[in-house]
Amino acid sequence: MNIFRFFLRSLRPRIFFVIFLAGISTSVIILAATLSNYEERAVSVNTQEAQTQMRILANHLITNNYLQDPSSVVISGELDMLSTLYDGRVLIIDDSLKVVRDTYGIAEGKTIISKEVVSCLKRGESGAMSRHDRQNGYIEMTTPIIETTSLEGGSIDRSSASKAEQVVRGVMLISISTEPITTTLQILTRKAMIIEIIIVAILFVSALLISILVTKPFERITAAINDVKAGYTNHPIVENAYIETEHIANAFNQLLLREKALDDSRQAFVANVSHELKTPMTSIKVLADSLTAQDDAPVEMYRDFMEDITREIDRENKIINDLLELVKMDKQVSALTIAQVDINALTENVMKRLRPLARRMDVELTFESARQVTAEVDEVKISMVITNLVENAIKYNKEHGWVRVSLDADHQFFTLAVSDSGVGIPEEAAEHIYERFYRVDKSRSREIGGTGLGLAITRTAVLMHRGSIELTGKEGEGSTFTVQIPLIHPTGKEGGRS
Repeated sequence: MNIFRFFLRSLRPRIFFVIFLAGISTSVIILAATLSNYEERAVSVNTQEAQTQMRILANHLITNNYLQDPSSVVISGELDMLSTLYDGRVLIIDDSLKVVRDTYGIAEGKTIISKEVVSCLKRGESGAMSRHDRQNGYIEMTTPIIETTSLEGGSIDRSSASKAEQVVRGVMLISISTEPITTTLQILTRKAMIIEIIIVAILFVSALLISILVTKPFERITAAINDVKAGYTNHPIVENAYIETEHIANAFNQLLLREKALDDSRQAFVANVSHELKTPMTSIKVLADSLTAQDDAPVEMYRDFMEDITREIDRENKIINDLLELVKMDKQVSALTIAQVDINALTENVMKRLRPLARRMDVELTFESARQVTAEVDEVKISMVITNLVENAIKYNKEHGWVRVSLDADHQFFTLAVSDSGVGIPEEAAEHIYERFYRVDKSRSREIGGTGLGLAITRTAVLMHRGSIELTGKEGEGSTFTVQIPLIHPTGKEGGRS
């Protein structure tokens, strides 16, 4: 069963059989065509030679008046010689269909009724025929015996040739044996079979070698991939034998790099989670130990310490909630709940919730909409995208700063842009801002309660909608995050329609 599956699906036997069968079929066709061409050519040459001999002999018959007096020994000798030369039979038939001479001596004096003979008598040269009977092994031909006479009854010369009349006096019917051609063809066929066997052997070895050589680079790629899978190496694969193998190697190397990046990100993620969760716990433990160490601590101190403990617990709870949300998005546990959503109203509701924060931070918050926008989206996740972007713009802003939210749409996408007059993001940090727990200013992030997961969650939610998010701006001059999401959700992608 495994062998059958190998021959059915493996590339090597397919290449072998294609080359082998193509070579055999080509050689068989060429040899068959060569033999057939030889036979046709030999028959044609014999026919032309015999017709030439028959025309010459027909003139002799008229010159010697053989049809009226068949006693000429010379003509009879020529007929016998022609019969012997072609190993055949010659019949001389007059215009009354009577056999004047038969080189076999069995039909003389008899009347012959033959369509070919009658046609030749009536039509002359145009009625002459030649037929090859391959099954019985002979060629049959007819040639008219024509006498040219003067219309005035005199002798014929070049000056009076236009006044001459051609009269068919009889027909020469000859049968030529094709045994020499058949014998030669049999010899050639035996030699062709020997050549064919040699060609088959050469084709078999060549097809086998070519199939092995062609598939060798694929085997090397497979072996290299197996080494990587087994953990023996993690080096990129180099295989430039063919363009196809180069493409496969490049694709696998890109996958290898992605897996390495994911592994590094996973390790960094675990380290960051451990650090972020450990920090609040350490603070809580320090505060609790401080209270425990003081037997007569005043109530005000208890209250202050408990408020600090509450803040640390809230911070840890926020980290845990963000982590859970991110993990659900990564594993696609929560499918998108798609519905027709008024993006203008959704944005205004988010900004209404964040305006108290903007007032506390002394930041002007404005919303500009070019048109009314309705799109097929998950309302909760898009609300989370808008909230994270606007909240970050407020928290990382300058004193007396501003945040501007603009909304627009075309026939395919709606675009939400969140601009601010804040501290901006350094160019070297721009490619890392969507990484989990990455912070441009760690001290300020902790001061304002950031977890380092907001932009990672935002980007994941945007990608789930088959959208895009881009950052523009310079350090010290503020930032602009531009989100573009399709107005119509691609059916059958993430989740389904509600």
